[in-house]
Parts: sequence; structure tokens; C-alpha cells
Amino acid sequence: MTVRTPVSGLDAQHIDTAATVHWNLTTAPLVEQALHRNEGILAADGPLVVETGTHTGRSAQDKFIVRDGTTEDTVWWGKSNKAMQPDHFAVLKSDFFSALGAADTLYVQDLYGGSQPTNRVRVRVVTELAWHSLFIRTMLVRPDAADLKAFEADYTIIDLPSFRADPARHGTRSETVIAVNFTEKLILIGGTKYAGEMKKSVFGLLNYLLPADGVMPMHCSANIGPNGDTAVFFGLSGTGKTTLSADASRTLIGDDEHGWSDDAVFNFEGGCYAKMIRLSPEAEPEIYATTRRFGTVLENVVIDRETRTLDLDDARLAENSRGAYPIDFIPNASADNLGPVPRNIIFLTADAYGVLPPIAQLTPDQAMYHFLSGYTARVAGTEMGVTEPDATFSTCFGAPFMPRHPSVYGNLLKQRIAKGGVTCWLVNTGWTGGAYGVGQRMPIRATRALLNAALDGSLTSAAFRTDPNFGFQVPVAVPGVDADILDPRATWPEGAAYDKAAKRLVDLFVQNFAQFEDHVDEGVRQAAPRAA
Repeated sequence: MTVRTPVSGLDAQHIDTAATVHWNLTTAPLVEQALHRNEGILAADGPLVVETGTHTGRSAQDKFIVRDGTTEDTVWWGKSNKAMQPDHFAVLKSDFFSALGAADTLYVQDLYGGSQPTNRVRVRVVTELAWHSLFIRTMLVRPDAADLKAFEADYTIIDLPSFRADPARHGTRSETVIAVNFTEKLILIGGTKYAGEMKKSVFGLLNYLLPADGVMPMHCSANIGPNGDTAVFFGLSGTGKTTLSADASRTLIGDDEHGWSDDAVFNFEGGCYAKMIRLSPEAEPEIYATTRRFGTVLENVVIDRETRTLDLDDARLAENSRGAYPIDFIPNASADNLGPVPRNIIFLTADAYGVLPPIAQLTPDQAMYHFLSGYTARVAGTEMGVTEPDATFSTCFGAPFMPRHPSVYGNLLKQRIAKGGVTCWLVNTGWTGGAYGVGQRMPIRATRALLNAALDGSLTSAAFRTDPNFGFQVPVAVPGVDADILDPRATWPEGAAYDKAAKRLVDLFVQNFAQFEDHVDEGVRQAAPRAA
């Protein structure tokens, strides 16, 4: 028994297997295992490069929550949270455990979800692939050897890509399944090699557990300025959370998942999971540098098998190529993965209609309206079947990961904004000069300049205009930013075409928000947009 083998073995999960079990292996031996088992290849500069096959993004339609006495009245059932019956889960669990019993080799990682000790969950992750074990060890918070020795899991994740679900037998939609049982504290993932399913499963756990303790879980990145000012960046995959939070002038707390407690913003993870496609060494130098590091796992990045050089611009394997790396690969990352409560909140949206301005200041009521709306564009590759940006509303900027009713998260956010006097901004990282296919993507330099002005406080003293459709405040001039880009209507070839698109987007907002009107106060209802 090594120092990294816990006292509590797999018998604690009632798993009986004759497999060789590798406990809490660190990076180098896991890379060795992955290479020995032909799970991936090593790039010239050190990263492990793997392919995930058919599933290059999340299988959102194959995720289920067991509907029982624990979840009946606590889960927001619907499109994002689909029910699985307990009887189906029982059969699925039995078949998963049979597969574990027949396995030759298994890898186990004991990890924390959450960097703040008082608000974390202990997770045991059992995988059949060595690189999956490396991925989840990279992404979650790693206990030290002393903590590992006495580790006892709160929840268990079992990840078996070789498992094939049977819709008739297991109540699934396909051969792929992500099944969450809050009562049994067990998550089963089968039929997909996409490692992000494990990471998001832990996020879903914390989104379910933390609100009961008054902690706000957030699908956001976060960083700290030189004066100790924390900023959080809400947004779905592809809106710029990772890119915009990796700022050399600010300290990174994390790039994707956080909690907001009474005294801190804390990272749920110990790593980052960045999009790699067309990554720019000029615009994103800190992230680009991780593609030259041993310990990074690159998913679906094209590699020359003779020279082992990478081609980050080649999307033949996936538009959603990804890199997982420890957060300390970013030079200015927080050593503790946490910081003070925020002074600024930024909602990131990739507006496929080209209607929204590059930045706007929101009132607290407008902030709650846009948080519950969660407007963005689903970007190609982040979900199966999405091949180009498509306007969508994902409440709380993360509906697929929010088990409780959106009003739970919305009310928590509004309370914390009021308590901290937080300034809120809406930032469009999507299109300008026209809709997707006609206009251009918002220049990242302009976005960074506007964000810097918002975060250092200088933007609050600028002259503002009231947007005629959305009612929020839009700056009319910002040093270093082309004034034309601040008025989206002026960037379109024809103003009438912009007006038509704006009216369409306003109508979509209003139609979507109808589901929340009975759960918010009059101030939030009055924050709705109105076509000019």
C-alpha cells in the first residue's frame, strides 16, 4: 500500500473487482500509462494528445437525474433536467458494476470539488482510461498525501466509455448515458470519451448542494486586479470566459466554475479547460503557452505524427478542440484559488444577431433579468449536433448544469449584488456589423480595452446613452476604442436591417422570460427590453 492509497477502498462504493487498481497516480505515471495503452501520443513539446472519437462535446440530451423522494420537489424538471426512474437506474447501476467487475485495469482519483474547505465536496472518480484519470486529476482540486490517506468520498463518479446503454433496459435515449443519483450519491457516465462530462458532473453536484448553504454557484471565470478587486465573468462555452480571465495584469482565480460565499469567490477546480481551435499566441499568450507544457492534455487537436507538431488551426477532428492544464500553468494564478467577494460582474454573450453593443452597464434589476435570460449563441462544437452559432437562452448562463429552479440562483445573485454594491456589465463578444454569416466577430482587443476600463473604474465616468431597445447604459466614447463599434446600429450597412434584427431579438427575450415572470418582482419585470 502506497502513501497515496486511502484506507477506504472500493468496497466503500460496494465495487467488487479483480482489476488492477491504480490509486491516485500523479501526472507522469498517468502519462506513461496512457502512452503504454495507446490512448494518446506525446507532442513535441510535451502535452499528451488524445482523440475522443464520435463525442467531441457534451451529450446534453443523454443526461438524466433520478427522480425520487430526494429530487421530486428540489429539481427543476424539464428540458435541461430530464428524469430517470429509480428502477431504470438500479438496472443501469447493476450493469455498470458488472462491467467494473470484469475490467482488467481501473484508475481511481480522490479529489475535491471546491477550493474553500468549508464549501467543498469529496469526490471519488473511477475510470477505465488512464488519460481520463489524468484529466479529472488536472481539473479538480488535488488533496495532499496526508488527506488522501484518510479520504472518504461524499460522491462517486464512474466513467466507462466502453459501456453501451440499452434504451429499452435502462430508460436512456441512446447508448450514451450520464445518470445522476443524488440519493445514492452516484454518477454513472458511459458511451462517451468526452472527458468534460466528468468535470460538468461535479459542477452539477455543487450547483445542487451549495444553495442550501446560502452559497452562490456560478458558471463563470474570475480574476483579481492589483487593488484586490475581484471580477467574475459569466458565460457559456465559447463566449470568452477563459480567454478574458487570463489577463497578465490580473491574478487568475479560475476559468469556469466558482462559488460566492459570504467572504470569498472560490474556484471549484484546480485546472482550466480551454478551447484550442485557432488559439492565438498574440491574443492569448498565457493559454497558448500551455500547449507547450508536459502535463497538458489536448483533446482532438490535430498533430503531425512524424514531427509531433500541433496544428491548432485544423478543425478536422473537432471545432471544440480542448486543452486541460493545471491552473498554475497560468503564470499569475492565485495560489489559493480564491479571492475577495466581487466588485464587478460581467455577463458575456456571443450575440449571433449582431444587435447588442460591445459593453453596457446594467442596473441590479437588469442584471437579474439578463442572468435569468442567459442569452448567447451556442458555439459550434460545444454540444453534439451544433455546427454553427445559434441564438439560444440558457438561464443563469448554464442551464444544463443547474439542477434547481433558476429563481434559486437568481435570488441569491440579486441578494449578493445588493449586499456588496456590485457593478454589473453586459459584454458582447459575438458579432458586429451584421448577424453571424454577414458581420464580423467582435475584435478581442476592443473587448479587452472596454473590460479594462470597466474594471479599473474609468468607464463609470464616461458619457453614456440609453439603448432604445434594451434600456441599459452604453458608453459613447472610450479611449483606445473606435467610437463606431460602440453603436451597433452604425456598424450595419443598413439601419433598417439592424432595426428588424433588434425587434426580432427583443421578441425572443420577451417570449423566453415569460416562464420567469411569476418568480421575480416588478422591478425585474420592468427591466425587459422593448423594441424602439
